[in-house]
Formats: sequence, structure tokens, C-alpha cells
Amino acid sequence: MNTCLVASAGLLDFPAAYDLQRRLHALVVGGELPDVLLLLEHPHVYTMGRRGRRADILVGDDALRRLGVEMHATDRGGETTYHGPGQLIGYPIIRLRRWGGGVREYVHTLERSLIDALAEYGIDAHNDGMPTGVWAGDAKIAAIGVRVSRGVTMHGFALNVCPDLSFFDHIVPCGMPDGRVTSMSRETGRAVATADALPVVARSFGRQFGLAMRWSSLAAVESAASLPL
Repeated sequence: MNTCLVASAGLLDFPAAYDLQRRLHALVVGGELPDVLLLLEHPHVYTMGRRGRRADILVGDDALRRLGVEMHATDRGGETTYHGPGQLIGYPIIRLRRWGGGVREYVHTLERSLIDALAEYGIDAHNDGMPTGVWAGDAKIAAIGVRVSRGVTMHGFALNVCPDLSFFDHIVPCGMPDGRVTSMSRETGRAVATADALPVVARSFGRQFGLAMRWSSLAAVESAASLPL
């Protein structure tokens, strides 16, 4: 069974997280690092994927400043979404050939891993007949947007644990003008913390991908090029 290092990066702004992903991606591509799963939260930010447009953000720059929300274009798949505190972000950096599946199977496995994690909270999540992502009824509870470069993945998923869902009101989420969003806290009717959901999500990720998850500090992951594979 292949190893995947898991590291929690806490609250990290989007540009810093993207830079960290790129550095770790290069190490995984070069065979200097095993697969990695970064788990973190972002300060308030709207990100536009390759199909995203500025028009998907329904407020102007002055309103964004008042809301305290940054805006960034990015190279992941998908359209426009929101990230913020209370949302668990997962950035898997996985060598697909070593794992043994293609891009489509990888995305479906990400969905299954989140559905599996949500089941532990009694949430009946699914993707039946819906666009990419994970749904609770007809409301989206997790978004997925990925990029694969040189056979290694970047970006990943955003699971709504306990975010302020009102920030979704200012965008067209994932290209769906009438799209509804929900969270684990809303679906369970109780407060769920990202710190509590984090190990559950990591375990489910390992089960679905058939990876041995090994927890590590972020500093150790960044210096892990010397670890034996």
C-alpha cells in the first residue's frame, strides 16, 4: 500500500497555499516525495476556475473590500466558488499512475471519499445525476475542482463544515444561478468544527484511495524530500 502524508496547514491564504502546492507538486513529480494531502482553511476568498468569469461574482470591488473577500483566478477546473473559515479544504497531490487510475476515476473517488466521511455524521450525501461535487438532497455540500500536470494532481475539494453560507449569496456558485448550498452543521442541526471533521475526512480519503495515511507536521512535509519512498 502506497503512503500518503497528511498535513494540516491551519488557516492559510489562497496565494500562499497555491505556492505551497506548486512546491510540493514539483517534489512529487520528481519522485522526491510520496503523495500528500494538505488540509486547511482559507480566509474569505472567491476563486474562479478555468471556466469561471468575473460576472459570476455579483458584487463590485468596493463591496468585496467591505466584505473582506479577496478574488483570485486559478488554474483548476470548474467555475467560481467561495472559500472561507469553517470550510475544510483538501489539496491532494497524488501521482495518478502510482495510484492506478485516470482523471475521471480520481474525481469520482474524491466524491466517494467525501460521501463516506459525511455518512459518519449521519448525512446521506450523494452525486446521483448531479454535476461534479457532493450533494445533500439538492444542495451542494462540497465542491471539487482539480488540475493534473505531469500526471500529478493539484487543487481538490472544499467541504462546507460550518462556514458562513451567506458569502455564497454574492456569487453564481459553480455556474448554477439557482444553486443551493448547505453545510454539515446545517444538515446535522448542530455545530460541527473543522478540527473534528479533519481526521474523519483524512481516514475516508485513505480508505477510498487505498493509501496508508501518515500524519506529519507541515514543516516535515515541506522538508520531506529526504524521506525514503
